[in-house]
Amino acid sequence: MPNFCAAPNCTRKSTQSDLAFFRFPRDPERCRIWVENCRRADLEAKTSDQLNKHYRLCAKHFDPAMVCKTSPYRTVLKDTAIPTVFDLTSHLKNPHTRHRKRIKELTEEDIRKMKERRLASSTDQLSFGKDEGADDGTGNNDDEPQLSTEEKEFREYLRSLFEVVVMLGKQGVPLVADKISEGELKSNSLQALLDYRMNAGDEALTKRFEATAVNTEYLSATQQSQLLDVCENTVREELLMEVRESRFFSLVTGDLVEFASEKHLPLFFRYVNQQNVLREEFLDFVPFDGDEPALVERLEAQLTDRWGLSMEDCRGQAHKATGTSTIKMKAVAVLLMEKYPLALHMPCSHMALNIHLANSLPFPNVQVVMETMRRIGAFFRTPLTQDELEKAISIHYQKNEEKGTTLKQACGSGWTEQHNVFDLLVDMLPPLLLCLDVIRDNDDGKFVGSVTSDAYSIAETLADFEVVVTIIILKNVLTFTRAFGRNLQGETLDVFFAANSLTAVLHSLNEVNDNIDVYHEFWYEEAVSVATVMDIPVKIPRLFLRKQRAADVGEIQAEPYFKEYVTVAIIRGVMQEVEDMFCETNLKALKCLSLVPAVMGQMKFNTTEENYADVYRNDLPNPDTLPAELHCWRIKWKHRGKEVRLPTTIHETLQLPDVKFFPNVNSFLKVLSALPVLKLEDNKSDTASERLQAYFDSTPAKQWNKSLAMLNINTHVKHDLDVMVDKYCRLYAEDDPEGEAKLDEATEEDVTK
Repeated sequence: MPNFCAAPNCTRKSTQSDLAFFRFPRDPERCRIWVENCRRADLEAKTSDQLNKHYRLCAKHFDPAMVCKTSPYRTVLKDTAIPTVFDLTSHLKNPHTRHRKRIKELTEEDIRKMKERRLASSTDQLSFGKDEGADDGTGNNDDEPQLSTEEKEFREYLRSLFEVVVMLGKQGVPLVADKISEGELKSNSLQALLDYRMNAGDEALTKRFEATAVNTEYLSATQQSQLLDVCENTVREELLMEVRESRFFSLVTGDLVEFASEKHLPLFFRYVNQQNVLREEFLDFVPFDGDEPALVERLEAQLTDRWGLSMEDCRGQAHKATGTSTIKMKAVAVLLMEKYPLALHMPCSHMALNIHLANSLPFPNVQVVMETMRRIGAFFRTPLTQDELEKAISIHYQKNEEKGTTLKQACGSGWTEQHNVFDLLVDMLPPLLLCLDVIRDNDDGKFVGSVTSDAYSIAETLADFEVVVTIIILKNVLTFTRAFGRNLQGETLDVFFAANSLTAVLHSLNEVNDNIDVYHEFWYEEAVSVATVMDIPVKIPRLFLRKQRAADVGEIQAEPYFKEYVTVAIIRGVMQEVEDMFCETNLKALKCLSLVPAVMGQMKFNTTEENYADVYRNDLPNPDTLPAELHCWRIKWKHRGKEVRLPTTIHETLQLPDVKFFPNVNSFLKVLSALPVLKLEDNKSDTASERLQAYFDSTPAKQWNKSLAMLNINTHVKHDLDVMVDKYCRLYAEDDPEGEAKLDEATEEDVTK
């Protein structure tokens, strides 16, 4: 939606001009001065927050000295900027002009007060200028001092360096060389690229390095770190600008990553940008050390203190944790919702609901199964192991070729992440174990030692009866949530109906829980049958038997044991997780998807969004007019022309040109769009989480670098080399190569010690 200038007699809008538009300041005193200078009587009754949210002034109303163009993509105002350039008379030439912005007629008292305030302001500024001049010892009033020849050359040199670093980062090429021996280094990519540029005629680099001592490094580790830090922060700031402009966002965290033996949490943001497109972008790695309150405090400090965001604007959170970190992240989600009730905890659209539910169960046997599944997915990612698996499927299902063909098609890339993964895994267990045994034996010598070792480890895990039982129970219990989860990752209409079908899902799970004896008997027989095919003995876990003997308790049979410690635990754990994940507030939010015209059409336009709108009432520009606006919204689509197609997604709806005439609906849809459970509608490119995983897959673990990962993942983000140079010059003085070399040597000695 375009921005319109609030100044009287100004008809500029953002879609017709390259001018920058600036919000009214939140500071009440500055905002009052802006309104006073505008001479808009109708704005005086509005609060500074209302003005900041809904009104803009274009750059034409500010002295040019107050406007700073920090990059080709960004224009900002100085902190003390006041609008002073206005046309307050042209309307007098045409007194019959309609809909003009009313100009306040000033009384003599108003004029006197304005003069007094301006005189006081001028005196303060003059006094400040004198003091500043006295401190500096100069009287130069130029905003930007002239650069010396040396400074210009240094900036050109930095520009070349940043260009090289950004290119390496986008390609995922590490800067730091690996040591082969104490005195020998592998080829340094940064050095090689700098050599290439100098040979190609880069005068700034050539002149710089010709003046450098022969035995000095091209760039020390400290300088490389500084360059990377500036690149990372510049890219992040571009993304944060979009998040701030959109206001509402959701947090999404990924699985843990280790940098230098320290665990970090990848942090993503979901938001709707100014083009009304849902984005999910990677922002940073957050240290994972400390307990849950410490992690929450760290997240808040990162968002508010460092990035200038408000957690009050967070409308959702999703955590794709695995293993032992799931318990900690669930506690973090609870703490965040206690402080910010609208930061709704939901499953993430990137992960199948059944996998999320299984990951959330805090039982060791379930976590072993989930970890084994991840290892299986990674193990069969290569063509060689995949071919061996397909051969094993053909051998095992030679009497049922149709099923064998179906399984071979299903077990392609990413099969361990699908909604029906446990159904596939049960059918795959016998051929999977057969395949792993063949790879472990390695009779033809096709596989290296690490592959055969992994095959042995995975096979030993799968050959445990407790693991087989756990897989069978997970498959059968999660059958009741499979369709529900698939709909959650479907189109908007599917998500809406999923929200309305949760009662039926919980009813089915409750029925299983009430008749657990009957269900367990069938499921246990299935587990025994599968184990028999795989030649796995039916037995109780050794650790449990040892504890029983130590406690001098009578022996327990296998079936009662697995019923109590596996079946009952899993069914109740899944029920609790579903109820927590889809609480009343979450369901209200999802049911508001009936605002999408296609959903309204399916409901015969008998929707009742008003019943659920109270969740986001404070996020709407005019909440009091919402009922009337919703009525008009329904009438608009109910009585549309026959040739008009109903938009099927939030994205399509937000792209409609006339949605701006429904400000509450527009705001409502933007908030809903950022919920992490809804899928990203732009499938033309990889998501940020996929790009992050691609970086880790293509880069050796010892060469992982947070700054390079940031550049590699966000290659689509615009970057301005001049901004990077300016930022570097502000943060770091021109380095002394000799002094820095000594510092690096001292650091290396400390590390060695």
